[in-house]
Amino acid sequence: MHVTWLGQAGLYIETPAIRILIDPYLSDAVGKRNPANRRRVPVDERFLNVCPDVLIFTHNHLDHYDPETAAHYLAPDRARVTVLAPASVWGEVRKTGGSHRYVQFDRRTEWTQDGVRFTAVTAVHSDPYAIGVIVDDGKQTLYVTGDTLYSRDIFAELPEHIDAVFLPINGEGNNMNAVDAARFAERTGARVAVPLHFGLFDSPCVAEGALDPRTFKHPGRVIPEMYREIPLE
Repeated sequence: MHVTWLGQAGLYIETPAIRILIDPYLSDAVGKRNPANRRRVPVDERFLNVCPDVLIFTHNHLDHYDPETAAHYLAPDRARVTVLAPASVWGEVRKTGGSHRYVQFDRRTEWTQDGVRFTAVTAVHSDPYAIGVIVDDGKQTLYVTGDTLYSRDIFAELPEHIDAVFLPINGEGNNMNAVDAARFAERTGARVAVPLHFGLFDSPCVAEGALDPRTFKHPGRVIPEMYREIPLE
């Protein structure tokens, strides 16, 4: 699988058969509500031209389920999309309409499409319906935690083998900080660990308080670059 970071927690995953978007935030909706959290990096419009087969939202916070971005991908004149969303998002995103397939994707739910199996797992966050997602194409298994704190309850739901884990390190808003994220990644057994949730809203200057992803200490750490494919090999 090829994975590109879209900023914040957004990921674009490509397999030979399917295109997947997880939590795409490609607007400045948060900044319109709170100017202190305006996006510091412009939207790369190339990714607005993507036609996803599967669109996943992990929870109902504006930087994860952004109605502006969702409406773009789910416009009536676009190809049919399968939307996987927990109950907190599902009721809202269905209002977008169109001929799309809206699946209520709550914890321990599975959905298989074009040879890829998606499994929703527990996330411990301020949205009580928040989920993480396992993406398994039969060759690689990726685990996107979504926004979550470290909780022992999560690990019982995870597969024995995980190739790469993608997780927040910002330590704000009921998310893991870098220390707990490193412990979490280690416990999953993933060979590659990719820190997320930095660099879009915080200052671009470390001296002014930007979150430095190098504080995330894991032997398989790969620090992503926005809008570029993440090396997972």
